[in-house]
Amino acid sequence: MNLIGSKIIETERLILRSSKMVEQKRLWEILMIPEVNKWYLVGAKKYANDPSHWTWEAQEKFYKSKVDKADNNDVFVWSVFLKPEYTNSGNEEVIGQVSAQESGEDITIRDVGWYIDPDYQGKGYATEAGKAMINYMFKEVEINAIFSSAVKDNVASCKIFEKLGFNKIGEEVKESPYTFYDGMLIFSKYSLIREDLVNNENH
Repeated sequence: MNLIGSKIIETERLILRSSKMVEQKRLWEILMIPEVNKWYLVGAKKYANDPSHWTWEAQEKFYKSKVDKADNNDVFVWSVFLKPEYTNSGNEEVIGQVSAQESGEDITIRDVGWYIDPDYQGKGYATEAGKAMINYMFKEVEINAIFSSAVKDNVASCKIFEKLGFNKIGEEVKESPYTFYDGMLIFSKYSLIREDLVNNENH
């Protein structure tokens, strides 16, 4: 495995870059949208009903600590930018984030995640960013496998896994880990191993 960090990845419409402070407030704003954080934001539920905890003033220090580590060779987190020619403003815009986190003691096995600004959902950006990230992780970082999951009711995210060639390997019922969602949830579990990627490319 090559610990080479979050190098810049470019696709037809997107640029993926390691996290910088300049875009973090916008990413925080996206995460504060209920339809985003419902399925993504994991944290202490004791803060769910504490608005002061979620202000930018309170969160800025946390985001700075993430950025301080963003260029470490063992960190694989990217801010997703839409190229200027695809934005309404004509300027480059950050629209979300993708990541490939450690999944346990074996660092060659990863868990992946993503979120996209709802204003830009339904246009294939998450799939495009996810595909670029996964290709990078398998081909350049040389990981062996990805095991991940999405809430079954989060249909859009489940469809992305399917489009990216993941195999559904089962379901799991467990208490919600998400800050703003209480109760039990059904998680669809997915896997993608190196051989799967090769086979997908050959079809």
